[in-house]
Amino acid sequence: MDVPRSTSRPSGVVATLAFAGITAAIMQTLVTPLIAELPRILGTTPSNATWVITATLLVSAVCVPVSGRLGDLIGKRRMLLVCAVPLIAGSVVCALSSSVVPMIVGRGLQGMGMGMVPLGIALLRDVVPAEKLSSSIALVSASMGIGGGLGLPIAAAVAQYTNWRVLFWGSAVLAVAVAVLIWFLIPDVPAGAKGQRFDTLGALGLGTGLVCLLLAVSKGADWGWGSGVTLGLFAATVVVLPAWGLWELRTKEPLVDLRTTARPRVLLTNIASVFVGFGMYASMLVMPQLLQFPEATGHGLGQSMLAAGLWMAPGGIMMMLVSPLGGKLTDARGPKFTLVCGVLVIAAGYSLSLALMGSAWGLMLVGMVINSGVGLAYGSMPALIMGSVPLSETAAANGFNTLMRSLGTSVGAAVIGVVLAQMTTTVGGHSFTSEEGFRTGLMIGCGVALTAAAIAAVIPAARRAATDAGEAGSATEAGRPAVRA
Repeated sequence: MDVPRSTSRPSGVVATLAFAGITAAIMQTLVTPLIAELPRILGTTPSNATWVITATLLVSAVCVPVSGRLGDLIGKRRMLLVCAVPLIAGSVVCALSSSVVPMIVGRGLQGMGMGMVPLGIALLRDVVPAEKLSSSIALVSASMGIGGGLGLPIAAAVAQYTNWRVLFWGSAVLAVAVAVLIWFLIPDVPAGAKGQRFDTLGALGLGTGLVCLLLAVSKGADWGWGSGVTLGLFAATVVVLPAWGLWELRTKEPLVDLRTTARPRVLLTNIASVFVGFGMYASMLVMPQLLQFPEATGHGLGQSMLAAGLWMAPGGIMMMLVSPLGGKLTDARGPKFTLVCGVLVIAAGYSLSLALMGSAWGLMLVGMVINSGVGLAYGSMPALIMGSVPLSETAAANGFNTLMRSLGTSVGAAVIGVVLAQMTTTVGGHSFTSEEGFRTGLMIGCGVALTAAAIAAVIPAARRAATDAGEAGSATEAGRPAVRA
């Protein structure tokens, strides 16, 4: 039975969608405390155990744009409920697993549910009053970062003091709670692209190209960047993605409307999203290792996994606090201004880290600054996108933007991972990343954030964006107000 739109309360909708985003993010960080223990737990090799993380990345990259398009075709509420099913099923499968294959299957199922966030952001445009839209978008968009920041210490505490299976039973309970809240609190609104067909060939082409690209990026360090497998995957990417692009331009009802995506406002926002994703993830790789490395290295702080998570938790809290302020800033000055401010704050945090990386308090402060910037940036990008696309493409466009952020985090993980692995020092017969390696990683994060600021600064101004949106019929379609440009 569908929930009538008239019974919905915007505050309940926003809270439900933010909770869904936080839950999805917790799913992603759930196994972080278990990485070192996975080979023993699952009776497998360290190389095979990494697929527990890689599977979620690959499946979510493929499913997020597909979920977005299906949301436009059959309804966003319906797709939100569909996304909840694999989240629940995947959590249960993981909780019952005793070997690597079912664990990978379960983690892949969890990846299928990651389309909740872009679907939720697109739904806000349909149901939230104009005066609350920017702050609502900011909060729901930042929920992925909030969940990641808060999920790590929670997962570390559960893994340290209880059985590891409790993590997955807990995630199953959260996913069930999300599904119940969606059923009762999310209104059913007409699908923006109802009656159009689903681009199956386009979905298969995009999925194939993304798997080839992300598999090469995420596993290249293990397989060797010059190995035949890695180079073959990159070569396949170069062939498949352009072919997919040509198909999307020629088909009448594409999975992703590349003509809309090619508009300067949308294109530059998506490019900036790649760099923002890179900038966010660089700190997530460097800071936990600095906190946990032995003090004997001269630059490690000797913290446990739980303590390191607790030192990083205020960063997630700051993202939660800053997101509504970012929405108000967007209302006052527009999302472009908020995005530029956000990435400059990220860059400032990295600059600060070079002086404060010698203490846990200093790294906590750095994390708070960087995550404040991420909260501003993540909240502004969907507003830029939705102010420039038709209502019939909002979920698909947000899904594609989420994909660009994920691509940035994947590339960031690969690049920073190589830097940290190559710049090492030996202490007590063991190899550790050197202080210079960590400084280099932090400087790269700063440079990437400044690059994102430069890209954001040249995003077309409001007047031009309004013209573009007007040509597509997005600004006032169905009587809905446009997001301020």
